[in-house]
Amino acid sequence: MKNKKAVIGVIALLVVVLLLLGAYFIWKPKGKEGEKTISVEVIANDETVNEYTIKTEEKFLREALEEENLIQGKEDQYGLFIQTVDGITADDANQEWWCITKGGEQVTTGVDSTPIEDGDSFELTLKVGY
Repeated sequence: MKNKKAVIGVIALLVVVLLLLGAYFIWKPKGKEGEKTISVEVIANDETVNEYTIKTEEKFLREALEEENLIQGKEDQYGLFIQTVDGITADDANQEWWCITKGGEQVTTGVDSTPIEDGDSFELTLKVGY
């Protein structure tokens, strides 16, 4: 009797996991095909350091920024963790980090999975404090 309940519990858990994975793949961010022009503003110390207009056929922000050699970082289990933008490196000892916003609103995806569309405006802002 105990084994039967355990087996049913495991099967129910697997079904839930499969449903969640299916939902993720259906609704995950998808990039658009074709040529796009986006703008990227780099902000450090509350000042705009540089503004870029990028023409690209890439679907996601990471690839567009890497085409222009604007970002560097390290890979982790979630994708690229941005450490340097436009030659400015965040100092981990000072709790500095790069925040990605789109039209002034913080994005909820990482740079790897942030889709881009023609006319998008992004800001990469050096923030202090976690």
